[in-house]
Amino acid sequence: MTQDKKHIISKLGWRFDHGYANQWPTLATPQMPVPVADPQLVLFNETLAQQLGLVGFQSAEADWIAQLSGNQPDLGSQPIAQAYAGHQFGHFTMLGDGRALLMGEHLAPDGTRWDIQWKGSGPTPYSRRGDGRATLKAMLREYIMSEALHALGIPSTRSLAVVATGEPVYRELVQQGAILTRVAASHIRVGTFEYVRHFHSESVLQSFTQYVINRHYPALADQDRPVLAFLEAVMDRQIALIIHWMRVGFVHGVMNTDNMSIAGETIDYGPCAFMNHYHPGTVFSSIDTGGRYAYDRQPAIAQWNLAVFATTLLPQIEQETGDGAAAIKDLLNAYARKYRDQWWQMMGQKLGFTDLQDASAALVTQLLQWMQTAEADFTYTFHLLTQQSVPQGSIYQQESFQQWYQSWKDQLQATQKGPEQIQSVMASVNPIYIPRNHLVESVLDAANQGDIRPLQEALSIWQKPYDLRPKSDPYLLPPLQVDPTYQTFCGT
Repeated sequence: MTQDKKHIISKLGWRFDHGYANQWPTLATPQMPVPVADPQLVLFNETLAQQLGLVGFQSAEADWIAQLSGNQPDLGSQPIAQAYAGHQFGHFTMLGDGRALLMGEHLAPDGTRWDIQWKGSGPTPYSRRGDGRATLKAMLREYIMSEALHALGIPSTRSLAVVATGEPVYRELVQQGAILTRVAASHIRVGTFEYVRHFHSESVLQSFTQYVINRHYPALADQDRPVLAFLEAVMDRQIALIIHWMRVGFVHGVMNTDNMSIAGETIDYGPCAFMNHYHPGTVFSSIDTGGRYAYDRQPAIAQWNLAVFATTLLPQIEQETGDGAAAIKDLLNAYARKYRDQWWQMMGQKLGFTDLQDASAALVTQLLQWMQTAEADFTYTFHLLTQQSVPQGSIYQQESFQQWYQSWKDQLQATQKGPEQIQSVMASVNPIYIPRNHLVESVLDAANQGDIRPLQEALSIWQKPYDLRPKSDPYLLPPLQVDPTYQTFCGT
């Protein structure tokens, strides 16, 4: 151990601070992880560890396993289970970290603050009769998805490691247990504000709001109406995040308010998946029987969640503006326009246009209609367009597509931009590889049987999704059959 001013730096490089635990003890419960029987390291993210300033991941594996499993927490950690509430499928309920613990806030060498969390570390006061554990497959899925989204350029929590516990977890079937170490800008959610608004005083809510502004949006602290500006800033980050999801065909699957990060990161990877053939109503979650969180519903649900968030800030915005309801209404009404403008811009870029004109907007609509009718793969179609080459003997030889294809090339030519410039724009927003459902299931099944190599190979592709690799057809090509019955599960 070494001392760095007031922070202890452990031999593995952890430098923990505990601003949340110390300033908001009523919003969390101290809780130690429950030791596990036989921890074994399954995955370790050395690149992320280096970025965090951590060391010893090659020379001190036993120490790392002891800490990542929770069997021997770092001496500088101060584990807590955070309390929050949330609207789950539209219904308000009391929640909290039922199977996760915050080790602390790690200060990286560049001064950046990161929440470090165990997920699957045992029961907490918020477990609601749950076992507090996680399955190996669910934690490996989160590792895959969070790292893939990060590589796609999408704000996301990160995954530092997965440790198998050597203990069974009882779900529909008996499965292997595991603990994931998650890294996030913070774990403060819309649901955290709901908890404070419903169960604490207005003065606590005001102080907590100021804390979050200072932590995540410090530039707003000196504005005349900082809370209203805070709401707008969170809205803008959510719009940008959803635009990214729509860009790559990502379906989060469970957009409850407790799964909306105030920092604007994708968080809580449960029943999530990437769309193969284009269909706006795509749902993968086994519990979303009504399609509340379908692919095309994600923008509207984000706005709904923001409205819930706005209600928690209403008294403070009332103080700032004199008419909080009107100010919030104006702001939320601007959501649709902002989202629409950014969505059209994004779709234009996917087709190579930097300035989307009316004719190009028609191209977007016509293409999506054709893709849905032809059951064309979302990612692969845009990859082919980026290469401006479509395969013979395929659905892309249909007359309706060929007419569209010629019209698209004519309009691109009219922009008077060179082919290299057009391809550069398209290549920056159209990934070549995504974690396709059948591949994810295949590598997870292999890992569950003790063979981690297929998953590691797949990760090497998914972590560089814009770089075309030789002999990568299994990762590039869509499955031979569409997957309308594919389902994912939350793992609890």
